[in-house]
Amino acid sequence: QVQLVESGGGLVQAGGSLRLSCVDSGRTLSRYTVAWFRQCPGKEREFVSAINWSGHSTDYTDSVKGRFTISRDNAKNTVYLQMNSLKPEDTAVYYCAGQKLQNYSGFRGSYDTWGQGTQVTVSS
Repeated sequence: QVQLVESGGGLVQAGGSLRLSCVDSGRTLSRYTVAWFRQCPGKEREFVSAINWSGHSTDYTDSVKGRFTISRDNAKNTVYLQMNSLKPEDTAVYYCAGQKLQNYSGFRGSYDTWGQGTQVTVSS
C-alpha cells in the first residue's frame, strides 16, 4: 500500500525556484509510475510531469519543458520536481500521483493514488 505526501511548496518570486518532494510513507514507491499534476485557480487539474519506475523515462507538459525537472530516488522512496524559472501562471496546488506498474496506462493515463497537495505561489 502506498501513501503519498507532498512537500516543498511555498511563495517565490517570478524567476525563482522551488523543489517539490513526494514521499511514500508506505515505502513502496519503486513499484509505481509517479506523476505531478497541478490545479491552477479556476481551472481543471492538469498533467505536469511523470517518471517511470526506474527514473530512466520522463515526460513533461509543453508549458514546463526546459524549466521543470522530475527525478526520483527509490532508495529514499521519494520523487522530486525541480521547478526553475517560475512564472505566475505556475501558481497552483501541486499533487503527486502514483500508478501501479500492473495498472500501467501511460504517463498521461489514469492514476489511482494521490497525495494531499502542496501550494505553490509565484508572485510577479
